[in-house]
Amino acid sequence: MEIIDILLSVSFWAAAIRIASPLIFATMGELICERAGVLNLGIEGIMVAGAFAGWFAVLSGLPLWAGVGVALLVGMAFGLLHAVLSVPFGLSQHVVGVGVTLFATSTTFFIYRVALPEVSSPPKITAFQPVEIPILSDIPLLGQALFNQTPLTYAAFLTVALTAFVLYRTPLGLAVRAAGESPSAVAAQGLSVTLIRMGAVVVGSGLMAVGGAFLTMSAFDSFFFEMVGGRGWICIALVVFGAWKPGKAMLGAILFAAFDALQIRLQQTGVGAIVPYQVFLMMPYVLSILALVLMSRRAEVPAALMVPFNKGER
Repeated sequence: MEIIDILLSVSFWAAAIRIASPLIFATMGELICERAGVLNLGIEGIMVAGAFAGWFAVLSGLPLWAGVGVALLVGMAFGLLHAVLSVPFGLSQHVVGVGVTLFATSTTFFIYRVALPEVSSPPKITAFQPVEIPILSDIPLLGQALFNQTPLTYAAFLTVALTAFVLYRTPLGLAVRAAGESPSAVAAQGLSVTLIRMGAVVVGSGLMAVGGAFLTMSAFDSFFFEMVGGRGWICIALVVFGAWKPGKAMLGAILFAAFDALQIRLQQTGVGAIVPYQVFLMMPYVLSILALVLMSRRAEVPAALMVPFNKGER
């Protein structure tokens, strides 16, 4: 009965939406990269860099939305590095991605220590506050959960709609999808596969950084290095779970977030007094792996994913 009460509570679903928001940003970013044929394993480090950049920009006196813009630009810069190494140079996307993660994380740590050498605990900022949408917030159960969130949460769901629209309703989206499926066909049309893929990686990396910035500017009001906590790797799995489709990937992010919110609440019930807390901590990951296994069996991987393209070669 306790589980049912939790699942029917407004606070549970509000927490699930809040936890899902940074995952949605980063998952859309990774999905754009992979749709163009590039696996971006730099996502974890880019999220760390975005979380720090947005927070530090606001700490330095910039408005909140300007901080989001700074995080976006920082993510795009790391994305450009990834794109240059993996697309025109054709280096291993696995190695480049892991290298970008290590570089972004270590650079963030270095800048943090140089900028704040005397600080023992990170300073706090005034983060985004929830904005209630009239009428819609009055809907039973889901109203307060969906329509009493921070502006960045609304922006996350808008990003899903925009990503789906661009990918499936515009010539640009068709070119991006074709670059990940049949790059030779794109080249035959006189388009540059290199530029399309690089652009997708740059834009996608910017969204990943905004996902990291959500953690410091909306979910919390400070920065610490462990806050991303593997969310980037989860987002890579969510892209597969969603079969490289924005809507399904978003639902996967909400599902994982619901598992995470549930385990937190179960620890506070009578069950938490009997079962070791480590079981609850691993529960969202185990359930997500099971869901991933079931969903990925039917997923159609972009045919040219991780396949370098050199014009003139077959």
